[in-house]
Amino acid sequence: MASHLPAAIRAPFEGRTWRALLYVLIGLPLSVCWFALSIAFVSAGAGLLITFLGVPILAGALAMCRGFGVVERARARALLDVDVRAPEPVRGRTGGAFSWMGAMLKSGASWRHLLYAIVHMPWAIVSFSVTVAFWAWGWSLFTYPLWQWVFPAYVGQDGIQLYGDGSHDLYLDSPFEIAVTSLVGLLFVMTGPWLLRGFVAVDRFLVSGLLGPSRLASRVTELESDRGVVVDTAAADLRRIERDLHDGAQARLAALAMDLGLAKEKLAEDPQAAAVLVDEAHGEVKLALQELRDLARGIHPAVLTDRGLDAALSAVASRCAVPVSVDVDLPARPVAAIEGIAYFTVSELLRNVTAHARARRAWVDVWRTGDRLMLQVRDDGVGGAHVVTGRSLSSLTERVGAVDGVLAVDSPEGGPTTVTVELPWRA
Repeated sequence: MASHLPAAIRAPFEGRTWRALLYVLIGLPLSVCWFALSIAFVSAGAGLLITFLGVPILAGALAMCRGFGVVERARARALLDVDVRAPEPVRGRTGGAFSWMGAMLKSGASWRHLLYAIVHMPWAIVSFSVTVAFWAWGWSLFTYPLWQWVFPAYVGQDGIQLYGDGSHDLYLDSPFEIAVTSLVGLLFVMTGPWLLRGFVAVDRFLVSGLLGPSRLASRVTELESDRGVVVDTAAADLRRIERDLHDGAQARLAALAMDLGLAKEKLAEDPQAAAVLVDEAHGEVKLALQELRDLARGIHPAVLTDRGLDAALSAVASRCAVPVSVDVDLPARPVAAIEGIAYFTVSELLRNVTAHARARRAWVDVWRTGDRLMLQVRDDGVGGAHVVTGRSLSSLTERVGAVDGVLAVDSPEGGPTTVTVELPWRA
């Protein structure tokens, strides 16, 4: 029922509003503590740099600021739903105290934590003061009709004094004035949450920008993860190729060798039986060649190398169990690696359409937008495809993500299904 109310009415009573208010209220005393400790220790360390004592004091101050960051990240995670990863820990090259101090002083993340401790205090003062003023005035004026009786009963005046110069006083005591006061308070109450959310948006920016890992560190972590995905994918492909060769072409070639050996033995005694064995061996050769062609096509087909994505995807579509329309509109060919991933992705998606979608038709569109290669596979099947539950889609997401690509699935129950893939364009 509450979800159908306008956002302006819901905002003062939502849990996120009260959590943001608690964040701002706690933030001021904490920021004062962080600021005072940081300035004191950093100033002492900087002042003593002329002696050796300044180095450990300054390194300890930066370590202390990183400890403040742990508290701030936990507070933002609990109250603002902002999950910021901790920066990389500081490690010296040798593991000794001097090495650790040098690494701490050279750590950009540590200096960003110090900057946060310094910058956040004036911002916390502003956000705390304005928020508390809005909140206190808003709710007190809004509920004024409920407690206006306190003034004549205990204060000796008719209501809130709006004006007074010694000869003339104006009190908010008439029914009309009380109602207008309550409406003004309601305006404050309804405006306060949005002002509060604006304040905590700045806090989110400060926490994310100063207390997390740097862009370079995040990018290195991402690339390390992508490298692991690429290695795992390549190992899985090698295992699949080995299994297909062992179970398919290798078994047929072994049977072919046995048939030819038997035919050789019977050639002199029973030419007719030898001819039958040779004919069977000929059939095995054809099947082995077909399996090798299919295996090579699954790795990197010759038509993709020779004629590009349009011809290769058209060939895949012609082998699909449902009619597939292919539309490729590219100004040029991308690099072979991206082209191969695009081909493999569309092939897997069409295989999923055949195996799971129960579709009558499918469509494949490929085009370029800016510096991105776009792929889209649609079908009119039953839907219900999910990246989390679908092993094939999960594997494709990892493969696409390894080259800074994105895979998005829109597949409501009952269909239709649309899978959109973005890959980097490298001509």
